[in-house]
Amino acid sequence: MKGLILAGGTGSRLRPITHTGPKQLIPVANKPVLEYAVEDLRAAGITDVGVVLGHKGREAIQSFLGDGSAYGVDVTYIVQGNPLGLAHAAGCAREFVGDDDFVMYLGDNLLNRGVGELVEHFESGDYAAAIALQHVDDPGAFGIAEVDEAGDVRRLVEKPDDPPSDLALIGIYVFSPAVFDAIEELEPSWRGELEITDAIQSLLDDGLAISSHVVEGWWKDTGKPGDVLEANRLVLEDLDPADDGTVEDGAETTGRIDMHEGAVVESGAVVRGPVSLGAGVAVEEGAYVGPYTSVGAGSTVASTHVENSVIIGDADIDASGRIVDSLVGSGATITSADEVLPDGQRLVVGENSDIKL
Repeated sequence: MKGLILAGGTGSRLRPITHTGPKQLIPVANKPVLEYAVEDLRAAGITDVGVVLGHKGREAIQSFLGDGSAYGVDVTYIVQGNPLGLAHAAGCAREFVGDDDFVMYLGDNLLNRGVGELVEHFESGDYAAAIALQHVDDPGAFGIAEVDEAGDVRRLVEKPDDPPSDLALIGIYVFSPAVFDAIEELEPSWRGELEITDAIQSLLDDGLAISSHVVEGWWKDTGKPGDVLEANRLVLEDLDPADDGTVEDGAETTGRIDMHEGAVVESGAVVRGPVSLGAGVAVEEGAYVGPYTSVGAGSTVASTHVENSVIIGDADIDASGRIVDSLVGSGATITSADEVLPDGQRLVVGENSDIKL
């Protein structure tokens, strides 16, 4: 079995962060989202991985993954070009997949329990596809599956007014090569895209069996700033912290703190976990880094209260206010202004920004 990670898309909902980089490389707990997908595939025994790229962010993703050997996989890059839908992206991988079955994984998704159980469901019978599902509170906002008592899919409905269930497709699939013939027969939807739900429904219409698996644990699509912060919180809750940094005498630390090589919590600083401090991070005297915060490599936090935030890296934060629920881009500088500060700041800050608070 092969793996296929979709890493195209424009990341429009994460602007300005994605003006200068792909959304799949935004870090959660100081690890790019894309890396979690690669790890999930490898954990399921899948080491031959295709990565579908769009026009934007191609070089950055290729530079990050390389040939895949650093992550225990063999990576092949496939260029989709214009984003014409998930089914179009899958169709671009036909030559790479060949006659093999494959897992298709949206590169901005995070799963608590990986893809192993979904693969097992697919391999347990004579299925043309298997889809990962999760119960949701607002099924009208998702593609919804109607399944029978055995979990086999009866039909799919995209954002229904009258949902047949609360089981939403979450963007993880297993396919046999039969899906490629279905994709070739598709017509663009009203969005001008080739929809993967239409391809799966075509397999059903042809009498082929589709399995489903309801995902245990949490799932997160990291497509918006709030989703990134929520994913960061969820991962930090379960993180097995590293202890490769230094806590100086006179520093106050409590809870689980994930410290990468060269990270320093200086005397007079306070860090309360769960927190992740990337390589070379300095938390200086007078700074407070509170729960559910990830500070990216090379960043400095001084004289500032930061909580429930993701600082992507190489940032310089030295402001007398409070930064909460914020996503701060790489290379950003945040300092104090002369004006009276409000009690807290909510920020989404793009790369190389220079902000005075």
